[in-house]
Amino acid sequence: MNRRSLLKGGLLAGIGLPFFDLKDVVANPIGKGKKAKNIIMMVSDGMSTGTLNMADLYANRAWGKSSHWLDLYRQNRAVRALMDTASASSMVTDSAAASSSWGGGMRVPNGSLNVGAKGEKPQPILQKFKEQGKKVGCVTTVPITHATPAGFCVNIDDRDGQAAIAKIYLELRFDVMMGGGNKYFGSKRKDGSIIPDYLSKGFNFVENKTQMLALDQSKPVLGLFAEDGLPYEVDRKHDQKLMDTVPSLAEMAIKAISLMKDHKEGFALQIEGGKVDWAAHSNDVSGLIFDQLAFDEAVGKVIEFAEQDGETLVIITTDHGNANPGLFYADEADKKFDRLQQFRHSNNWLLTQIDQSFSEKKIQEMILEHQGITMNPADINSLRVHFKDIIPGGLYNESNLPFYEYGRLMGKYTDVQWAGMNHTGDYVELTMFGPGSEKLKPFVKNYELHNFMLEAAEMPQHFIHKI
Repeated sequence: MNRRSLLKGGLLAGIGLPFFDLKDVVANPIGKGKKAKNIIMMVSDGMSTGTLNMADLYANRAWGKSSHWLDLYRQNRAVRALMDTASASSMVTDSAAASSSWGGGMRVPNGSLNVGAKGEKPQPILQKFKEQGKKVGCVTTVPITHATPAGFCVNIDDRDGQAAIAKIYLELRFDVMMGGGNKYFGSKRKDGSIIPDYLSKGFNFVENKTQMLALDQSKPVLGLFAEDGLPYEVDRKHDQKLMDTVPSLAEMAIKAISLMKDHKEGFALQIEGGKVDWAAHSNDVSGLIFDQLAFDEAVGKVIEFAEQDGETLVIITTDHGNANPGLFYADEADKKFDRLQQFRHSNNWLLTQIDQSFSEKKIQEMILEHQGITMNPADINSLRVHFKDIIPGGLYNESNLPFYEYGRLMGKYTDVQWAGMNHTGDYVELTMFGPGSEKLKPFVKNYELHNFMLEAAEMPQHFIHKI
């Protein structure tokens, strides 16, 4: 038997496909060769590969089914690549430069939103789509003025200028902007609330899930569901008031699509699971995995729409890795990982509840009640010491909580461990489904996605400043 016969008759027969040629087992994307009328880009911010893996492991063990993202791979229904995430100033990007690479088609220094090292200001991609007659929008679980949505929308040299970004959004008049960040729009602004300005410009403004679900297509939408970031999904799921008032990422995504899908020129939408990144910075295992699963729920809803629609290119990725968490080998790794099914609250929620004056027993009882783990006294005392030894200025840690120590301790009980508390330079997962996806190369640089989206939509492409 020659090698060709062995490959065709032996190998494929061994996996139960005796009558198929290799061409029959490669992806055949929906809409191959067609124009992408709609483009949906989904970003799980700060998602290391281990985060994707652990969410899938959890779904399989807790629910007996794959995550939607990994199911695309298992069923060979999407095209997959690796993406280089560097910025103009570092191999390790921040979210502003990463989103700007997609939004503006060039790499910019960390901290900048579509402003290059020499002052270049490429037009952000949602502005381009809007000029071509499409409806456009962003939804996120962090402030809508945060780096990832803003990278698709604005040119500003400092990502921290979120109050200024809120004003820029008013002038841009995009169709759907939903997430957190009320403090950048409302009465906590130094110059006073600009929400009346949005109303006078003809926007619908909503602040809770009921109001959001009642929206129609008559006006552009500003939805602000939290002062800062939305609650972690594990906390939202175990608080009935939050469930009633704060929409999930999937609910926001479905609503955004419903508000734009009937537009004759189509739409472009960015969907961000932003608190995946915040949880990774905090080494918060339940915050991380349950927010990744919430993002994955949105993936499932978006793919369901794209399958039915047939004219929608879906891009699923992350802007960079963060903290490189993973499930590590131990004699009881399965049992310990399954403890996550008992978690009712994030580390962030729990540590916020603990007063340093609490007794060892009270802290132990709280951890058992809210995270299902009986922590030993030595570990609790270690945690109490670290409440008194916090280094101020931690990212997304305004309360100076002992995230590092608690994440380290929790690793003993879950076997989930962390490489650090910040972004990584890893190449990341990039997945596509729908018209145009067949053109994806196995390895791309982040800024190449800008022209990829324009080409898929049959729009003029941008000159790329290569780095």
